[in-house]
Amino acid sequence: MAYDRDLLGYGATLPAVNWPGDAAIAIQIVLNYEEGGENCIAHGDAASEAFLSEIVGGAPWPGMRHWNMESIYEYGARAGFWRLHRLFTTAAVPITVYGVATALARSPAQVAAMQDADWEIASHGLKWIDYKDFSKADEQAHLDETIALHTAVTGERPRGWYTGRCSTNTVDLVTEEGGFDYVSDSYADDLPYWRRHAGRDQLVIPYTLDANDMRFATPQGFNSGDQFFAYLKDSFDVLHAEGLEGSPKMMNIGLHCRLAGRPGRIAALKRFIDYAKSHDHVWFAKRIEIADHWRKHHPAPPPADEPWLMDRKTFIDTYGGVFEHSPWIAGRAWDADIGPANNTADGLHAALRTRFRLASDSERLDVLRAHPDLAGKLAAAKRLTAESTREQAGAGLDALTDDERERFTKLNNGYVARFGFPFIIAVKGLDRARILDAFEQRVSHEPDVEFAEACRQVERIALLRLKDMLP
Repeated sequence: MAYDRDLLGYGATLPAVNWPGDAAIAIQIVLNYEEGGENCIAHGDAASEAFLSEIVGGAPWPGMRHWNMESIYEYGARAGFWRLHRLFTTAAVPITVYGVATALARSPAQVAAMQDADWEIASHGLKWIDYKDFSKADEQAHLDETIALHTAVTGERPRGWYTGRCSTNTVDLVTEEGGFDYVSDSYADDLPYWRRHAGRDQLVIPYTLDANDMRFATPQGFNSGDQFFAYLKDSFDVLHAEGLEGSPKMMNIGLHCRLAGRPGRIAALKRFIDYAKSHDHVWFAKRIEIADHWRKHHPAPPPADEPWLMDRKTFIDTYGGVFEHSPWIAGRAWDADIGPANNTADGLHAALRTRFRLASDSERLDVLRAHPDLAGKLAAAKRLTAESTREQAGAGLDALTDDERERFTKLNNGYVARFGFPFIIAVKGLDRARILDAFEQRVSHEPDVEFAEACRQVERIALLRLKDMLP
C-alpha cells in the first residue's frame, strides 16, 4: 500500500548546489499581495476575513461586513505596499510577489509599480480564502479562472503558484494543469525538489511559515521588530555558514503588505537586508530565477520503477526473494505501507526487516530453514536460487577442495542437528577460511544465541541483495 508522504527527501546526501556567483545562500523574499482578495461580504463571500491581521484571534462575522478588518487590509494596499516598494527598489533587491488575482485586479497602480520594478508576479490563487473544503472540480475551476484573470491583469501568464490556504488537491491540480514552472505549497525542505504526479515532474520550491511576518499576527509569534530581525539573522547565519562549508541552501522570507509594511516592523526588515548585503556570497533572487537555475542544473531524474509506486503483485514479484523463499515478508511490508523513504536499499530494507522482526519465532524459524546449506547438496545439484548461487560462488564455495568439502559437510550436519536450521552467514567479502572459522565458532553457541545471530545474518543478506537492486 503506497504511503505518499516523503519523509526522506535528499537524506544525508544533498545535491551539489552551485548558485550563481558561487553564492553560499540564495535569499528569496516574497511579498504576499492579498488586499482586496480576502474574505469580504463586498466580494460575495459568506463572512468577513479573520486571518492574519492586527486582530489576533479574530473570528469571521457571517453575513456581516467587518469595518475594522477591512480597513486593516486596506492599510496594506494604501500604505504598506508603497513603503515596502520604496525599501526594495532603493536597496535594489529583487523579489517575488504572490498576487491574489482578484486583489491584483483591484490594484492597477500597485501592479504597474511591481512591473516597473521588474518584480516577478506569481499567482496566489483567485481569492485569499480557504480551499480545504473545496471539491476538486470547484478548485480546478478557480485555478482556471485565476490564470485567465492574472494574465489579463498583468499581461503575462503566471509561472509560479502558491495558494497558501490550500487543499490536499492543490499541488496535484497545479501539476496536472502543466503550465507552471514551480509550485510553492510546501514547507518541506531548504532546497527545491521534484515531485512526480500523473506522469509529470513538477518543480517544488518550498516556502516558509517561520521566517514570515505572519508571526506578528499569531499567538506565540513575534512581538517586536527586534524579534523578527533576530530570527532572520539567526536563520541567515546558519544557512550562510552551511553554504560556505559546501552545502548551499535557500532562505525564504515571507512578507505581507499590511504586516511588514507597518513602520515598527519595516525597520527590522531594513536592518536585515543591510546585514545580509554586508556579507559575500549572497544571492538575492526572484523565485522564478531559482526555478530556472534548478531546472538547468538539477533536472528531474528519469522515471524509475520505484518500490512505493508498485502494485502489490509487482512488489512481491520483485522483492519477494530478498528474504530467501519468504515472499510473505514483502507482502506484509507492502500492506503496512511503502513510501518514498523506502525507494533506497537502506529504506526498503528497513521496511522488510521490520516485518521480519515482528514475525513470530516460528515464522522466523521457517525463514532460517528456507536457506540452503553452505556448499551443500543443493549447491552440488545446482538447485540454489540465483541469489544464493551468486553469493556462494562469490565466496569461492563452488570451488572447494575435497578436504574443504568434507569439513563443510561435517559442520553442516552437526549444525543442523544442534539448531534445527542451516548455518547462515552473509558471505560477501569473506573467503572460505574465514567462513569455516565462523562456522566452527558458532556451532558451539547456545540455541537462543545462535537463533538471534542467524536472524541478524539473514537481515544482512537481505540488505546486500537490495544494494544490488536499488541505489
